[in-house]
Amino acid sequence: QVQLVESGGGLVQPGGSLRLSCAASATIFSIDTMAWYRQVPGKERELVAGITRGGSTNYADSVKGRFTISRDGAKNTVYLQMNNLRPEDAAVYYCNVLFSMGSIVWGKGTLVTLSS
Repeated sequence: QVQLVESGGGLVQPGGSLRLSCAASATIFSIDTMAWYRQVPGKERELVAGITRGGSTNYADSVKGRFTISRDGAKNTVYLQMNNLRPEDAAVYYCNVLFSMGSIVWGKGTLVTLSS
């Protein structure tokens, strides 16, 4: 029933920036945690950053100091500001939402590509 709409991916030069957005289509559910994951071919999907309802955040060590996750509770939207991008950041980025009732919903993914 709930759908996640992701946007913001694209091609960027190393050292550049992108901002990813993910909006939940329904507001009738209580959201516990929103997060961004990423995955490259042949590798497991990994957590990039997460944010709780109360605003607490956590980041993968590889992105600390470069990425910032934030959310707009009224809009059920989560953002990932990515600065100083590196070639190893190239991946499909997936939005993930954990609802208080225990359900988990994944977005379809948005591709981030680093130019060489």
